[in-house]
Amino acid sequence: MSDATGPAIEQIKAVTAQLAEAKKMIARKVIGQNAVVDQTLITVLCGGHGLLVGVPGLAKTLLVEALGTVLGLQGNRVQFTPDLMPADILGSEVLETADDGTRSFRFIRGPVFCQLLMGDEINRASPRTQSALLQAMQEHHVTVAGQRVDLPEPFHVLATQNPIEQEGTYPLPEAQLDRFLMQIDVDYPDRDDERAIILATTGVQDSSIEPVFDAQSLIAAQQLIRRMPVGDSIVDMILNLVRSARPNEEGATDLVNKAVIWGPGPRAAQALMLAVRARALITGRLAPSAEDVAALAHPVLIHRMALGFAARAEDINLHEVIADLVERATNRAAAA
Repeated sequence: MSDATGPAIEQIKAVTAQLAEAKKMIARKVIGQNAVVDQTLITVLCGGHGLLVGVPGLAKTLLVEALGTVLGLQGNRVQFTPDLMPADILGSEVLETADDGTRSFRFIRGPVFCQLLMGDEINRASPRTQSALLQAMQEHHVTVAGQRVDLPEPFHVLATQNPIEQEGTYPLPEAQLDRFLMQIDVDYPDRDDERAIILATTGVQDSSIEPVFDAQSLIAAQQLIRRMPVGDSIVDMILNLVRSARPNEEGATDLVNKAVIWGPGPRAAQALMLAVRARALITGRLAPSAEDVAALAHPVLIHRMALGFAARAEDINLHEVIADLVERATNRAAAA
């Protein structure tokens, strides 16, 4: 593990203070859901994309809008529907006639050309339309009429999905799921938070929020995360956890071999490596710990694994599988 330099330590402290202020701003709009807010912030700090999964009415859209304002990002929203076409996201070329009668094509940019794209109910669009985002999410550029067009920096996709209503939806392909750094499960608020929500949102006044970051300071924070040191024991814990989630891999448990038909690839280990650094930064620590790995294993792995039919018939779920893997990886790290 390399030592953090003096300037880096001071920079970490400054960014941690910014992140604390950003969370205070977001809390004015989104009451409770602290774990969801942290995971969404971690996703953006890692330079990745997030899939927010929850039933309607849990402030997923509000969170994305508040996040865009607080981080100072220019955002667009796309409501995914079955009739949405790839051109509705990427843009299209139109034929224009000049005053002298000459004709030429001009590219009109679609909503993907922004810094924070919200894909609302992303699984309602057809696979063809969903695939229009694959290149943008991975390579940060799109190809239109054979020409490469770069996207703004930074570029992030935060998509929402309803896990209950499945009529008129198309499951996201595995290749696209893997491009989401984390799947963020949004659950119902507890009683105290729900009480605060109804009191805060049914009155006359509405809380306002202000930017804490801008695009350049956010990019600087993303670069800082990649410079944070990670101990060899944490790297080994990440590797042990991810590799043990693959069936028939060395270290895989009997439960994994029995229930899982495909497991996470190297991109999961990359995502977890970045995410634990970001979690350490949010909490003001100079390096990640085993606790960070355990806390973020579920959102990093849950959408990168699939159960077989027999396992689903026996009511085995991925939450149980991942919890077992995390416990084993934590015990192994503690014993090392």
